[in-house]
Amino acid sequence: MKKSHATPFRPLILIAALSALPALAAESPHSVAFNVGVTSDYIFRGVTQTQHDPAISGGVDYSHTSGFYAGVWLSNQKWVETYGTGTAGDAYKNNSNLELDLYGGYKGAVGDVGYDVGLIHYYYPGDKIAGVATPDTTEVYVAGTWKMLTLKYSHVVSDYFIGWTGAANAKTSGSNYLELNATHDLGNGWGLLGHIGHQKVKHDDFNLASYSDWNVGVTKDVGFGTVTAAYSDTNAKTAAYGNWDGENVGKGVFAVSFSKTF
Repeated sequence: MKKSHATPFRPLILIAALSALPALAAESPHSVAFNVGVTSDYIFRGVTQTQHDPAISGGVDYSHTSGFYAGVWLSNQKWVETYGTGTAGDAYKNNSNLELDLYGGYKGAVGDVGYDVGLIHYYYPGDKIAGVATPDTTEVYVAGTWKMLTLKYSHVVSDYFIGWTGAANAKTSGSNYLELNATHDLGNGWGLLGHIGHQKVKHDDFNLASYSDWNVGVTKDVGFGTVTAAYSDTNAKTAAYGNWDGENVGKGVFAVSFSKTF
């Protein structure tokens, strides 16, 4: 009786084991996510990148369970077309008014402290003009996160920081940005965010290009995406951050954005 009852269960166990194989195989260490966004004003480190016009963006991110990641992000921008005007002329001919960011790094955690180290390259398509510093910029960064706080340091390793030159056309490699970001979950899809940062431009002998910025805002998960409303401001000097109309592009501004990751 025992033998006759035991035999039928063997193929059932085998079938169950085989049926589990596809599920195990589906647990890949690789993952890819896409993101899209729209904002009333593209603000980067407190400074408008679109002269207070709207921007549309999109990107793709790859990550591995080991902690390595890489990604690309694209947005329209409007500041490069005004960069390098005057005796040198426009810095770019046939400027595409695009920004392409390429980045990669490694994330991990030690106890309850998360860390992130990586490199990012900001690329602005267009034909360069000889004698004018390129706005294309490469930075390395390191960040640490504990609970609601993230401290991040970014350091320029390219020759120039967004086209800035120091006294006697000195290169601005070594410029850096230090920032502290905070988030707080209010529940029911609501959240608060806050930020303070300081941009230090190397060889800024007249203290014109360096500045500090801050912002506060609120986020809301609306199910099909996230809406963010934030106010940002800086102490950037108009002498260094004035557009063609003489308006300070680092002045206080309120912006609303929508983003979705899938």
